[in-house]
Amino acid sequence: MEFLSPLIGQNRRNRVFPMQNPILWLVLLTSLLLTGCVNYDMGINFDNSNSGEVVQHIKLGERLTSFSGDYVYEWLNSIERRTRKLEGKVQRVSQKEVIVTIPFSSGRELQEKFNEFFNSGVNEPSGSVQSESDSELPKIESNVLLEQNNFLLLVRNRLIYDLDLRSLSLIASKGNVLANAGSILDLEFSLKTPWGVKNIQQTETAMTPEKNGNQLVWKLQPGKLNHIEAVFWLPSPLGIGTLFIILFVWGGLYLRYNFMPDPRIQFPAKAATVQDQ
Repeated sequence: MEFLSPLIGQNRRNRVFPMQNPILWLVLLTSLLLTGCVNYDMGINFDNSNSGEVVQHIKLGERLTSFSGDYVYEWLNSIERRTRKLEGKVQRVSQKEVIVTIPFSSGRELQEKFNEFFNSGVNEPSGSVQSESDSELPKIESNVLLEQNNFLLLVRNRLIYDLDLRSLSLIASKGNVLANAGSILDLEFSLKTPWGVKNIQQTETAMTPEKNGNQLVWKLQPGKLNHIEAVFWLPSPLGIGTLFIILFVWGGLYLRYNFMPDPRIQFPAKAATVQDQ
């Protein structure tokens, strides 16, 4: 029995962890090694209905860059090119970390710049390194829609964001499956406004965001179709400016006819005095 006990224990381990399947062990090992390799934080920050910016913070892990550095660095370079094309700013923190900021001055400009940034990779000119890296990276469809209703002093905004990450269900390199994308990619989308945001949950399985002050943060799910809807109110600079002009004119008229002589009485009196002379 002492001789057979090690064999019995080994058989039990083989039933739980089948050693005859090396592919399974490769996937598990790669998942552990590549955990949290890409941190991608994307956010839309509103100051008012006519001012805001799209901010993206991308940080790559050491293991990912050593695994396929050429493709990853070219991907970061393409992000910089697209940002500058849209009159944005690029802050290269390090070779593996970049922060990009794209300003917008209206809801329509936000839609155009946002959708052009995330969908322009397909239309970029092909190059030796770029075309090869684009062929390795899965295609992602992204679309944002902003509906705005003006109520003079306030603007009601409804933001709808659809991000198709079903192509990222598995991360592959040269046709070989490496790991589940959920264990490699850490993706977040945030929406920040001066007066806060209200999430619209259409279905029970919809993503529930985390609230951080006037900001909502959604954890994006690789391998799925991510749908986000939110409603928020913003001050209208045009409406507020119009109100100030109306109050200024009304105040001037009020002071003129309540604290100063009536011009209809003052001017005829002066005219009569000149005629008498």
